[in-house]
Amino acid sequence: MAFKNQQEFIDALDKAGELVRIKTFVDPKLEMAEITDRTSKSGKGGKALLFENTGYDFPVLMNAYGSEKRMCLALGVEKLDDVAKEIENLFHMLSSPKESIIDKLKLLPKLGQFASWMPKVKNGRGECQEVIMAEPDITKLPVITCWPKDGGPFVTLPIIHTKDPLTNSRNVGMYRMQVYGPTLTGMHWHKHKVSAKHFNEYKKLNKRMPVAVALGGDPVYAYSATAPLPENVDEYMLAGFLRKKKVELVKCITQPEVEVPADADFIIEGYVEPNDELIWEGPFGDHTGYYSLPDWYPRFHITAITHKKNAVYPATIVGIPPQEDAWLGKATERIFLAPIKMTMVPEMVDMEMPVEGVFHNLVIARFKKEYAGQGQKVMNAMWGAGQMMFNKILVLTALNAEQNAQDIFPLSDYETLARDVFKNLDPASDIYFSTGPMDVLDHSCSKMGFGGKMCIDGSFKYDEEKSDQRLDENTTAININAIKQLLNNFSEIKHVNTSLLHKEIPCMVISVEKNKPGHLNELHKTICQYQDIETIKMILYVEHTVDANDLTVALWRLCNNMDPKRDVILVQRPSLSNTNKTFACIGFDGTIKTQEMDNFQRDWPNIIVADDQTIELVDTKWDSLGMGEFISSPSLKFKDQMYGEEAVASKSVIVE
Repeated sequence: MAFKNQQEFIDALDKAGELVRIKTFVDPKLEMAEITDRTSKSGKGGKALLFENTGYDFPVLMNAYGSEKRMCLALGVEKLDDVAKEIENLFHMLSSPKESIIDKLKLLPKLGQFASWMPKVKNGRGECQEVIMAEPDITKLPVITCWPKDGGPFVTLPIIHTKDPLTNSRNVGMYRMQVYGPTLTGMHWHKHKVSAKHFNEYKKLNKRMPVAVALGGDPVYAYSATAPLPENVDEYMLAGFLRKKKVELVKCITQPEVEVPADADFIIEGYVEPNDELIWEGPFGDHTGYYSLPDWYPRFHITAITHKKNAVYPATIVGIPPQEDAWLGKATERIFLAPIKMTMVPEMVDMEMPVEGVFHNLVIARFKKEYAGQGQKVMNAMWGAGQMMFNKILVLTALNAEQNAQDIFPLSDYETLARDVFKNLDPASDIYFSTGPMDVLDHSCSKMGFGGKMCIDGSFKYDEEKSDQRLDENTTAININAIKQLLNNFSEIKHVNTSLLHKEIPCMVISVEKNKPGHLNELHKTICQYQDIETIKMILYVEHTVDANDLTVALWRLCNNMDPKRDVILVQRPSLSNTNKTFACIGFDGTIKTQEMDNFQRDWPNIIVADDQTIELVDTKWDSLGMGEFISSPSLKFKDQMYGEEAVASKSVIVE
């Protein structure tokens, strides 16, 4: 379904009971983010929020994509899997043999559909150019400041248009923009992104790079800008496919080399100068739940700002999950399953990206297994597939030849999944490590954008893959009380989560207060010397301020803070219960890394929490917002997990 513009989408949200209109004044600086954070974590994503009293000429729309229902509404489908099925059917039709003229003629209607999805540049001006600012000034837009330690206000849902100066091919991406003044922002182009490659080509030519930023319009545009498409595929072709109607574009006024959606709410035109000094951008409370560290990025000079009449400014926040971006990621997970299956990993059956893994950190894949070593083949194929190259932890499970995907547990059933994976897992031989490109936002890497990867192959094993020395943990029952008694002897252990052991999952989570270099390595080796631990295959270590019994938070912290290749401790020794076997238990260090304790040379960011003043302000005005039952700030749960000067400041405020 194609929405005529963003306002039509807002009306659809309202009609579906998915929108709250907030008429009380709410400040775009910190307050909107705090209200949105409470809403997005209130269960199933809460509602979309339209802030109508912003102190500016424009309302602000937030959390519009923040639930499965709203994501489906934005894409015009009943279920996200519907898009994947359509893509898979399309692949099958195009790749099937065409032996007769009749077979070939059957393709004509579909080829006509292809043409109807291609973007079209129309003459004249678009709805997005109804109003032209006499003097461009981005500070007249209600650009939000999300979190207290952010470097400033950031444009958080920009649809950024660039072109390759050699091929003229378009790229549409989403990269945050820090506002420095009326006509200056940063342009947060990571080195792996296509826009950064375009900029490098302009630098070689010593030529000014035209750029245009769209805000609003059909909600499909924002999703398409985040989609992991190959470089040579126009994002507006994907948008046309999703909306079943071509995207109409118009030329920018001051940067006519670039075309933008005619129905957008705002267009910000400008350029990046190849010889400009870079600008210090950040920090920014990012989707990992941590502040991304400041760094040098290109300057974007604004030459024009246009907008439609009655424009609405769209924004989002990211931070400690779950947030709105989790549902954008879920759409990508479902939509791009079919292309991965059809082009790179034909044995792929299903894929899941848990919220705790914040996109790249944790991916679960199920495949149809037919031979020994197939798990490694899937691992290598996935790590070579587009943005999957940033994946840190890959967990594999498999079907055998007799099983069908619809007849077994879904990957979202994490408890059953964990039992299946651990049943098939030998920690000494079924976990594979590599190094490669990582997300620039991954703070756990010793080197920026480069670090360790891990594949946990929890698929069933053929005889060729099994070790004769493996200890069969099923011969001994897990003695949970004995394990608890054992761990009570270690003063540095603050919390122990044995809940998984009760569910026959041989994995524990332990909160540890490190007090010396190499502490966790020594601790894990000591723990693993005891016979009662021989029923455990994996121990996950987190910071002492993290409650190990809060499994969701513990996994989120672990996935963020661990470089799998560097922070792994594997213990193998002769079994004390069976002298002919070998016991193996692997430990993962998901604690904070410092120079003193870990010889970690990079700065370590803090987690993202709202400040006490903002929390108190929102508490005070909650009843006037029309939001229903009071929701306390999610940040309160995490204040004790901060460290360093920020932790001291936070605690001192609370005490006072």
